[in-house]
Amino acid sequence: MKTLLSFVALLLAASAALAQGEGVDLGNFKEISFSQLSDRNLTPLGQAALSIRSADWKHAESTNFIYHFFHGFVAAPVSVEAEFYYKVIAQEMEKDTTQWERKCHIFIFEQPEDWAAFQKRGSLDPWTGGIHAGGSLFIQRNPQFKFKDNTLGHEITHLVVDRFFGSGVPLWLNEGYAEYASLRCYAAFNRARGYLSRPRSRSVPEGMYIPVTQLAGLMSYPQDVAQVPVFYNESERLVRFLSAADKRGFNTFFEAISKGNRIENALSKGFGSRFMNLDALDHEFKVYATQDHAASTPE
Repeated sequence: MKTLLSFVALLLAASAALAQGEGVDLGNFKEISFSQLSDRNLTPLGQAALSIRSADWKHAESTNFIYHFFHGFVAAPVSVEAEFYYKVIAQEMEKDTTQWERKCHIFIFEQPEDWAAFQKRGSLDPWTGGIHAGGSLFIQRNPQFKFKDNTLGHEITHLVVDRFFGSGVPLWLNEGYAEYASLRCYAAFNRARGYLSRPRSRSVPEGMYIPVTQLAGLMSYPQDVAQVPVFYNESERLVRFLSAADKRGFNTFFEAISKGNRIENALSKGFGSRFMNLDALDHEFKVYATQDHAASTPE
């Protein structure tokens, strides 16, 4: 609790200073040369990122991250946000991060044309707005926009899941939990800065609803780009639904499914007889998934 309170205090101080146009020391964020970084090993995708306007990249570190960016005033707030999300999400999943020594690299793009060039060089899907790959994060932060979105929190959630649960988490659960956790964190981050903010969960049009058995079996994203938002929304809704049913049971379910349990067995371990089979879950969940209502505010 003390850790979270200290982060809230840091967020408030940083926000006030930035709003007044003042310089601010955001934690231990300080620009350094690439040669001074504690870890200079880059993935192929990281190398591709730094090949775009290679002479303009700057670098810095914080407790858990290494940053590559173009302007410090853009990257410094990202460092506060990233550390906030990392600790909150790890705590939410009941994981101890203190023994994890390897830092994650975050590449921060500002201009749409730079991101488009990176998408091309990295062979990314055209709808990709941010990505976690190989333990590194690649995001966009346009300084012209005052309010950002939950992309950073979404990708950091992928990082936490990958670090502490491995690669066995199915696509729907990985993306659904990343959306669920990042929406909550983003709302909490904005509330700490004095804004009225609540996480909102989008309903699924009934005619586009994907049965749970089909959703759980997806190994890749829908080929139809128009179906991609439906996949994300419904996956987030299913995570929210299960977490609301039993928070501790959901964590047990998550752990079991990450270790290769079939979804039916993982449900049994996490929720007992609450959901007798996938048809029973689907029947109850479909009503929730297709209702248009705001998500409850997190504690």
